[in-house]
Amino acid sequence: MSRIARFAMAAVLAAGSFLAVPETRAADFLVSREPGAISLCAHPSYLRKITNRFRYQVTHVPYLPNVAITNFYNIRETRYVPVGYRHPIMRLYCGAKVILSDGSQSDIWYLIEGRMGLASIGENVEFCVSGFDRWFVYDGKCRVLR
Repeated sequence: MSRIARFAMAAVLAAGSFLAVPETRAADFLVSREPGAISLCAHPSYLRKITNRFRYQVTHVPYLPNVAITNFYNIRETRYVPVGYRHPIMRLYCGAKVILSDGSQSDIWYLIEGRMGLASIGENVEFCVSGFDRWFVYDGKCRVLR
C-alpha cells in the first residue's frame, strides 16, 4: 500500500472516531419504572411482530388450527432482567391474553431481548401461545417464557 493511501486511510479512521455516536440502549431507555409509563410489553411493533410470526406458525406447523391473533388484552410485565455483569442481555418477560379469529381466548407469554436482533441490532421477540406449542419448544404450557 502506498504511503499516500495509508495516510488517507488513517485520516478517515481518525475523523470517524471523532464523529462516533455514543452507544445508546433503546430498549433500556423504553423500560421505564415511572408510574403511568407505558410498558415495552404493550409496544405496537412487538405485538405486530408476534401477530405476524404466529400467523406464519399456524400455517407451517402441521395439525394446528388455522387461526390468527385478532387482539391482545391484559398485557402485563412479569419479570425484568436488566443488563448487568451476570446478565449481559436485557430481558423483559411479558404475559397477556389473546383473542383468536375463531373467538377463543388463550394465554400468551413472550420475551423481549435487547440487542439480540440481526447482527445484534434491535430486539428479538420470542413468544408462546398456550396450546399452540406443538413441539414443546417452550416446555409444557409455555413454562420457559413465564
